[in-house]
Amino acid sequence: MLSPGKTVSSRLLRPALWLPFRLCPARTAVSLMQKELIKKRELEKDELRPLYMDFQATTPMDPRVLDAMLPYQVNYYGNPHSRTHAYGWESETAMETARKQVASLIGADPREIIFTSGATESNNMAIKGVARFYQAKKRHVITTQTEHKCVLDSCRILEAEGFNVTYLPVQKNGLLDLKLLEATICPETSLVSVMTINNEIGVKQPIKEIGQICRSKGVFFHTDAAQAVGKIPISVSDWKVDLMSISGHKIYGPKGVGALYVQRRPRVRLEPLQNGGGQERGLRSGTVPTPLAVGLGAACSVAQEEMEYDHQRVSMLANRLVQKIMTEIPDVVMNGDPEERYPGCINLSFAYVEGESLLMALKDVALSSGSACTSASLEPSYVLRAIGADEDLAHSSIRFGIGRFTTEEEVDYTAEKCIQQVHRLREMSPLWEMVQEGIDLKSIKWTQH
Repeated sequence: MLSPGKTVSSRLLRPALWLPFRLCPARTAVSLMQKELIKKRELEKDELRPLYMDFQATTPMDPRVLDAMLPYQVNYYGNPHSRTHAYGWESETAMETARKQVASLIGADPREIIFTSGATESNNMAIKGVARFYQAKKRHVITTQTEHKCVLDSCRILEAEGFNVTYLPVQKNGLLDLKLLEATICPETSLVSVMTINNEIGVKQPIKEIGQICRSKGVFFHTDAAQAVGKIPISVSDWKVDLMSISGHKIYGPKGVGALYVQRRPRVRLEPLQNGGGQERGLRSGTVPTPLAVGLGAACSVAQEEMEYDHQRVSMLANRLVQKIMTEIPDVVMNGDPEERYPGCINLSFAYVEGESLLMALKDVALSSGSACTSASLEPSYVLRAIGADEDLAHSSIRFGIGRFTTEEEVDYTAEKCIQQVHRLREMSPLWEMVQEGIDLKSIKWTQH
């Protein structure tokens, strides 16, 4: 029941620190300016830095990785492709050791590892490279609507070149329908690209089953495993993966380095994106940066040793965070499948709270409202829209990232602060007050003046 003298419009028109869910261009521009101003002021303050809870965006470098890299930054600085003196030989030895370490983590042959500048380059190489090499006979590529932006943009480039690309929808839990995939593959299909673990909602796709379908149909299978390598056990042969993208800075290694696994038997052919000296089997010309390659190798080695312990600890901390928040706050939705997921990536939607407002309120905790590659946009996440989330819930989502160096105290502080700020913001929301009085918001016909 509406209390005397109050109407729906009077509540919505009163002053409140509540952003409408559909932002007009002018308001978007103002919001972005406010965001930049807040960012500048925060950086100028001489205060303690916020807690870090954004491990899907990047990870701090493990000190053991830095220790492995330092000698190759200062003393062993030879070009690994110089074959005529000791400086080159020692750098080449270090590079090949790193290649073995990366290969060991995913159950590959070291000769199948191509060093790149990161997962974005690896994804571009795999998708464009395979499609272009086999374009004389096959001009169809399949991917999903929830892939990383670099995969989607690579596919759009192919479309501009005349390729046919199918963007498969996912189910409400974020998982791909395998029957739909199988039905979509046709004789023209050269490549299927599906990410292993989603960077926004943490959903883990059935990669092994997808690999079996692709192998039975004679189609190459690429997976973006940037969020999965070093966190879950991977075997490229068991999974029947033909190409796999790897990122250094997602596994406590250095930024600016990654790798692409390219299967040798049966051989996968790629058209290289860049040409030059023919390094990396002719697929990625350019001098391999030895310190970065060593860092990636060391990060993979550490991850292989500590994967089981890390996974148990991250699972414990994630459960602790989710239970604390969901026990104290009603109307919270966890996005993505509750079982088939990586526990360290938690995406929660807080109904009747604007996500950007909550992020600003939680300024002493480093969090994200989605992918770091698209977080400058105030548009709702395309991943959440793809799983069918209501637009208001998509706007109210926060991604919590837990990793190797997260402590119990940080999790408890984040949960308590989140609970406190959600309650505060809801008290200022006219929608929350209406819901409390039993009004069904979906039954209201909104009008614009």
